[in-house]
Amino acid sequence: MNKQTKTILIIAVILVAAFAFIYPRLDTRKSNESGIVANGAGPGTPAAIPVKVVKLQRETLRNQLSITGTILPNESVDLRSEISGLVTKIAFKEGEYVTKGTPLVYLNDDELQAQYQRLEYTQKLFESQENRQKQLLAREAISQEEYDIILNEYNTTLSDLKLVEAQLSKTVIRAPFNGILGLRQISEGSVIGTSDVIANFVNIDPIKIEFSIPERYANQVTVGSPIFFTNESSPEEVEGTVYAFEPQIDAATRTLKLRAQSPNKGGKFLPGMFVRIRFVLEVTEDALMVPSESVIPELQGYKVFVVGADNKAMERTVEIGTRTDSHVQITSGLEVGDLVLTTGVLQASTGTPVEFTQIN
Repeated sequence: MNKQTKTILIIAVILVAAFAFIYPRLDTRKSNESGIVANGAGPGTPAAIPVKVVKLQRETLRNQLSITGTILPNESVDLRSEISGLVTKIAFKEGEYVTKGTPLVYLNDDELQAQYQRLEYTQKLFESQENRQKQLLAREAISQEEYDIILNEYNTTLSDLKLVEAQLSKTVIRAPFNGILGLRQISEGSVIGTSDVIANFVNIDPIKIEFSIPERYANQVTVGSPIFFTNESSPEEVEGTVYAFEPQIDAATRTLKLRAQSPNKGGKFLPGMFVRIRFVLEVTEDALMVPSESVIPELQGYKVFVVGADNKAMERTVEIGTRTDSHVQITSGLEVGDLVLTTGVLQASTGTPVEFTQIN
């Protein structure tokens, strides 16, 4: 290889090395320039962040709990006899609706009827003797003591009559209130005692709904508060009203037990059913509500971001009220018509340009 060829090769190597050193820097510069142009902003100007916003408007706030409960009958008893005896007649059908006082079961009363008849004869005897003794006493033909003996025997007989009458009334077992009879557990001809169940007897119109709420809501409970409940057999909401609650918190569960009442004309709700309850604690008109994700907790309270002038984010310190499952009530710091950020709140700061989309 001659000297001239070597010189050409050296020059070529130097040019290649120089190009490899300079070209990446030129490419980076072009990329940076292209980026600035594409963003449409000069050096140091942040890009607008896309966010979603809600426009504040006044609405009705229903502070409510979603809980479960159980259906209870309005009244329920296991029918039993007050005395032992032989069943002579069953006067009801299973599943029948009866009114208060309807005779259901008859027990044998032969012995009691005989006792009653004997006492009636005795009562008539003493009554006539008492009348004669009273006349004799008026003429001072007998002493006061003799008259008092007959009068005492007469009054004792009257008391014995009332006692047998009470025993006779117990041989007829009657419905204690309006209700529906369950399946009977006895038969005619059987001898029953005071512990034997004749049938279950319930009143299910109206029904009672028993449920519990956390203790932190105890001060918001009042008699007359509305509830709305559903069941798998009846998905349509039915309204009820709280009529009573326990005067103390359950120490084991830290809950307060309540009972509500609701009409049950069609009998579609039966005792023991499981129900889902929407319990309305309070209703506030003209409340300002924002989604929960819009509210940012701080050491000094809470803040939200709103869209301000020139479509830039602005920080607002707010005070909150009632919380629901998805929203928070704003009691101060915002006004009707404010556009509150629901997304991008962690990236936003005061003065940050935003490109917003309003949602309902």
